[in-house]
Amino acid sequence: MKNTPLTEKHIALGAKMAEFAGYNMPISYTTITDEHRAVRTAVGVFDVSHMGEFIVRGKDATKFLQSATSNDVGKLAPGEIQYSCMPNKKGGIVDDLLVYRLDDVPEMTVAGEQSYMLVVNASNETKDWRWLKRLARGFDVKMQNISAKTGLIAVQGPKTAEALQKLTDIDLKSIKYYTFRRGKFAGCKNVIVSATGYTGSGGFEIYARNKDLVKIWDKVFKTGEKWGIKPAGLGARDTLRLEMGYCLYGNDIDDKTSPLEAGLGWITKLNKAEDFPSKEKLKKQKTDGVKRKLVGFLVDDRRVPRHGYEIESRRGAKIGVVASGTHSPTLDKPIGMGYVKAKFAEPGTKIMIVAGGKKLEAVVTKIPFVTPGV
Repeated sequence: MKNTPLTEKHIALGAKMAEFAGYNMPISYTTITDEHRAVRTAVGVFDVSHMGEFIVRGKDATKFLQSATSNDVGKLAPGEIQYSCMPNKKGGIVDDLLVYRLDDVPEMTVAGEQSYMLVVNASNETKDWRWLKRLARGFDVKMQNISAKTGLIAVQGPKTAEALQKLTDIDLKSIKYYTFRRGKFAGCKNVIVSATGYTGSGGFEIYARNKDLVKIWDKVFKTGEKWGIKPAGLGARDTLRLEMGYCLYGNDIDDKTSPLEAGLGWITKLNKAEDFPSKEKLKKQKTDGVKRKLVGFLVDDRRVPRHGYEIESRRGAKIGVVASGTHSPTLDKPIGMGYVKAKFAEPGTKIMIVAGGKKLEAVVTKIPFVTPGV
């Protein structure tokens, strides 16, 4: 089990630690609910150094990524970011990822080259690397896996820009959603500050060299004291993302789920000129219509729905399966997402969650489940 550059910090803070994607990660420091509310109302900090980062550069970098990912990489300008996925050859998803356009960023590219950083899920790092290396054959590109030397923290919440501004000359409020800036942060050079988020409450991701991450962590907490900053673990990260209806690879999407079934048609550009794995399969699926859909649901019970629980119609017919479930701290009730037969996907449809010997009444609802700040 690997440690991140911040593992000793987490242990010193009394974090409950557990293995996640091969890393020793903090699950919570106090309670998941306290950490969740800190992010929704002020500032919370996550160690997400376990994420994987790849550099792809060269004359064919854009062309290559167009053939490997579902979204339209050609629309990205330097400094912009795109959410995308890598379809496999059977219509499923190898991984979902972020694509950063890095052209002319010193230390990450060569002048005149197309250059990108891909941010992938930690559990899929090795699989993704091998998949991309196979797809790269015949393209004039160079790939570098910088995961082992790259640290990453996510500082999330509505007070984040105010709390962090004194640590950098970058105008944080000028960083628009799904863009990034590079500069000096907390006295450290060549730091990337981006605004993608996985919580729905705003904030930034800070990418830095491993050797700089402890210094950055300490300065972030010192300057954030005034705003009630708190460390937050993966438990709160899961409740936050699920309230927003954001997919988690391995739960809500995997190598057997189609991006169209998962509601990710908006990142699946079937009209772009370049072919990518399963493009024709997905075109046919769009034309024919999907047989099942990922939906959100509210549970009329105190019991939390769990991954793998069966979903039934009110008449007792099996219609699907739970993908993710949790207790929503904001709504103070259980929520979940699951795949159901398409005819049961309409919001307002009443369903049953089979939790062992008990059946929980639930209703399909639109996602996100909450609108932070409202």
